[in-house]
Amino acid sequence: MASPSIAVLHTEATPPPDLLTVPQVMARLQLGRSAIYDLLRSGQLASITLGRARRIPTHALTDFIRTRLEQEAV
Repeated sequence: MASPSIAVLHTEATPPPDLLTVPQVMARLQLGRSAIYDLLRSGQLASITLGRARRIPTHALTDFIRTRLEQEAV
């Protein structure tokens, strides 16, 4: 039996690019961990849970930013 290539193992170990971790969202929004979890808890930022891991779809982050920009424009 052939063992899986390193590229396959690496791909399986990292989340797909359309799912972000909380630290990645923290870096993109330049906010702290508590602020991100407050946004998640309040439903302003959508997420999914995979086991114990929380992931934020990139489209949810884009929607959140778009909504905030629209609110600020009013």
